[in-house]
Amino acid sequence: MSTHKSASLLDARILLPAIGDAFRKLDPRSLARNPVMFVVAVVTALTSVLFVKDLISGADGLGFSFQIILWLWFTVLFANFAEAVAEGRGKAQADSLRKARTETQAKLLDGDGRTAWKLVPGTSLKVGQVVLVEAGDIIPSDGEVIEGVASVNEAAITGESAPVIRESGGDRSAVTGGTQVLSDWVRVRITAAAGSTFLDRMISLVEGAERQKTPNEIALNILLAGMTLIFVLAVATIPSFATYAGGYIPVIVLVALFVTLIPTTIGALLSAIGIAGMDRLVRFNVLAMSGRAVEAAGDVDTLLLDKTGTITLGNRQATEFRPVKGVSEQELADAAQLASLADETPEGRSIVVLAKERYGIRARDMGSLHAHFVPFTAQSRMSGVDFDGSSIRKGAVDSVLAHVRSIAASASGTPADSEAVRSIQQISDEIAKLGGTPLAVVRDARLLGVVYLKDIVKGGIRERFTELRRMGIRTVMITGDNPMTAAAIAAEAGVDDFLAQATPENKLALIREEQAKGKLVAMCGDGTNDAPALAQADVGVAMNTGTVAAREAGNMVDLDSDPTKLIEIVEIGKQLLMTRGALTTFSIANDIAKYFAIIPAMFLAFYPQLGALNIMGLATPQSAILSAIIFNALIIVALIPLSLRGVKYRAVGAASLLRRNMLVYGLGGIVVPFIGIKAIDMAITAIGLA
Repeated sequence: MSTHKSASLLDARILLPAIGDAFRKLDPRSLARNPVMFVVAVVTALTSVLFVKDLISGADGLGFSFQIILWLWFTVLFANFAEAVAEGRGKAQADSLRKARTETQAKLLDGDGRTAWKLVPGTSLKVGQVVLVEAGDIIPSDGEVIEGVASVNEAAITGESAPVIRESGGDRSAVTGGTQVLSDWVRVRITAAAGSTFLDRMISLVEGAERQKTPNEIALNILLAGMTLIFVLAVATIPSFATYAGGYIPVIVLVALFVTLIPTTIGALLSAIGIAGMDRLVRFNVLAMSGRAVEAAGDVDTLLLDKTGTITLGNRQATEFRPVKGVSEQELADAAQLASLADETPEGRSIVVLAKERYGIRARDMGSLHAHFVPFTAQSRMSGVDFDGSSIRKGAVDSVLAHVRSIAASASGTPADSEAVRSIQQISDEIAKLGGTPLAVVRDARLLGVVYLKDIVKGGIRERFTELRRMGIRTVMITGDNPMTAAAIAAEAGVDDFLAQATPENKLALIREEQAKGKLVAMCGDGTNDAPALAQADVGVAMNTGTVAAREAGNMVDLDSDPTKLIEIVEIGKQLLMTRGALTTFSIANDIAKYFAIIPAMFLAFYPQLGALNIMGLATPQSAILSAIIFNALIIVALIPLSLRGVKYRAVGAASLLRRNMLVYGLGGIVVPFIGIKAIDMAITAIGLA
């Protein structure tokens, strides 16, 4: 698994451009996307105008007003800076991706052959056109292999140096523009026009140019805007109270109170948190097509996981030949090897190797025997070979038994050997109970026995599922195995449920059933037959090695094509929600200390009794107000690393997370400002700023 290295938070290549971007984001059109900071900018601009007026008229107290206004502008700039730093990390990744998007010449084919082609710019290609890509050529645009097989270097996209095989007619037919063919040749049908390729979409999403706010983010923005409106009305009533008490409160003090009352901390960091969540996925080599998908991953209730490659190692190995009565192990091994000579799957190769190592049976030249190999299909669930008037088949037990019955019925109308059938079923049940996969072998209509394929459960996967269970996530294993084998592996792995002998229709039905119960579902897939389920799932993770249909149907693409990442994707989604919740809690909690700083300072002249609320012992009303405003600005900068890095993920339930957040960020949000405001007050008093 490869991941892109994260840029350091202290990287000058990110921080210096972010400073300039912070000033550029003072554009009202940019600020308007963040209601809280837009309001802060508006009131700061108004007080700046009033300050200029007072400066011209020679009013008193201009030094205090200038400091307040300066720190109010810093508050807006620090919010812009947080967003710019988050975007800067994405832009650094986008720059590395752009290097892969080189201007290439494409060999546009005129007909069905390989010889009639002309060189055209890759950017001029249209959807549906067919190009020839040979060894050493850069694939000019996204497409689907329609002929040929080639080794492709996808390091520019995935960061993984090992080449991958791309071939026509299977689940590994999709190719990405910017990758390089290392050997052989392929004919590629273009599926994406210039500007809308997979690489173009990656760059736009990484840079944040196409980032849309998620539903939860929009809801929180509405809440923050509502709170801001409430505080506008609350502050607007204060001058009336002051007049009734026979006093006057300057506008600059009212603005200071207003800015410290509204949730500026979370308002300033909200956008950065969302961008950083997308960034964490990209660094993990997962491309989310929208922020909604990342957020949904954090709320997932049910996780559908393919057994092969996710829960087990995925390369089942033949470990034993179990013949029926009257058949020797060597005879069974010989037939199984013949049926597997053209089988390039790990299972098929392991059968050939086991027969050779255990019984000295070597592969034969099947050309002289005029052999015809029968490939495995999802419908027949068998493969084999026909030669010299004989037929050998190996495959799923029920499929092989049905094959034997059909041969027996068509040949003589007599039933198959019932004793051999019972023996096959007994052996298969024994293997299935051990968590293995039985493959029955038959020569013509004679059942020979069963090959025991052993599937190894990945180390540590049971503990991962235990963590997910503590978080309230239900895990379901999806497998094509028979129910008995599936039950044994499910018990060993520790999943909550399983779906055996799964078909695309079964997967889709299961997802809809879970969603009907109000649950969010996540799954991964790579084939065209997975596309309906990927589109239906709330979080559909398509493998980059999969078909175009699968990649278009999912709302995430795993560039490493590693199904186990589905668990990490859920964890990253939860971390995003935890970070947003934690900083919202801190933002609201830290307002309490500001109340104790500013409110007594405002009304002390009218109501001396309020001096009892000055529990921090702040030096003067001016120093109290200035300290609160300075803290309000600096806390944004202090929390930028946490908003970008995220709150540490912990595999615990929602109730435990809530208690921890309330303790750390709720109580911490109350205590930290008291300490911070007091320290700032001591500093500015010593310097003589207030």
